[in-house]
Amino acid sequence: MNKTNKTYIAGHGGMVGSALLRTLRNKGYESIITRELGDLDLRRQAETEEFFLSEKPDIVFLAAAKVGGIAANNTYPAEFIYDNLAIQTNVIHAAYRAGVKRLLFLGSSCIYPKLCPQPIKEEYLLTGSLEPTNEAYALAKIAGLEMCKHYNAQYGVDFVSVMPTNLYGENDNFNLETSHVLPALLRKFHEAKQANLPFVEVWGSGTPRREFLHVNDMAEACVHVMENPESSGVYNVGCGEDVTIRELTELIGQVVGYQGDLKFDSSKPDGTPRKLLDISRITELGWKPALTLEQGIKQTYAWYCESIKN
Repeated sequence: MNKTNKTYIAGHGGMVGSALLRTLRNKGYESIITRELGDLDLRRQAETEEFFLSEKPDIVFLAAAKVGGIAANNTYPAEFIYDNLAIQTNVIHAAYRAGVKRLLFLGSSCIYPKLCPQPIKEEYLLTGSLEPTNEAYALAKIAGLEMCKHYNAQYGVDFVSVMPTNLYGENDNFNLETSHVLPALLRKFHEAKQANLPFVEVWGSGTPRREFLHVNDMAEACVHVMENPESSGVYNVGCGEDVTIRELTELIGQVVGYQGDLKFDSSKPDGTPRKLLDISRITELGWKPALTLEQGIKQTYAWYCESIKN
C-alpha cells in the first residue's frame, strides 16, 4: 500500500469510515474513492460489481455495515444479518474479480463466544456459543472473516481482517434507540444536565466489563496494518484495558458535569459478562492506541456539543 494507490473506503460516511478518510488524507494519500449510499447500494450485487470493474481500486477498506447496540440488535436481527451479509459478500467478491491488491475487512469483537476466556485471543473464534442479543450481527461478521480467509486460500488474494473492540468518537450514533452504550450515556447525561433531572437511568446491572477504543485510534490501526507488508490473517484491535459499565457511567457523568444520581435497571439485558481483547498480535506490528478513555470521552463530548449546536 502506497500513497498513489487508488483507495476505496466503503462506508466513508459512518463513524469508522469517516475516521479512515481523515486519517488517509492526513497521511497524504492522493487518490481516495468514495460513494454516497444514494449513488451506490453495496447490498446490490450488480451495482457493486459494476462499480469495482469501472473504478478498479487497488486498496479497499470495507467499513460499510449496519451497526447498533443491544436494543437495535434485539429489535432488527433480520436487517442486521441480511444487510451485513449482502454488503460484505458483494464487496469481497467484487474486489477479487476486479483484481484488488489488498482489502481490509472490519469485523467486530462480538464474533467471539459469550463465555470466552479473557483476554480474548484471535484463535478463540468459533469455540463456543455467541451472545444471543447480537447473534445475527455476529454471524454475519464471522461469515465475512471466513470469506476473506478462504478467498486468500483459493484465489491467492491478500485480504486481512481486524476485530475492533467497542468503538466511539466523532460521527458516532447518538440515537437512544439504536446506539451503543457510550454514546447513549453521553447523550443521556447531557440532556439530564440540561434539564436538571434528578437521576439518569442506565440499562442493566452495571457489572459487565467492556473495553473502549476511540475511532481515531482504530483508523490509525487499520492503516498501520495495511501499510505493513508482513501483516496477514486476523488482528484484534483494542486498548488492552476494560472498565465496568458502572465505572464508565461515572466517568461520563464527571466529563459532562452531571450532579444527579444513577439508577441501574437490572430488568434490562447485560449482554456478555466481559469482553477484553488480547491485542498482542497488533502490538507486535508496532501499533498502540494514543488516547486514554477519559481523553477520548472528553474529545467526543466536545464534538457532540458542537454538533448539536450546529
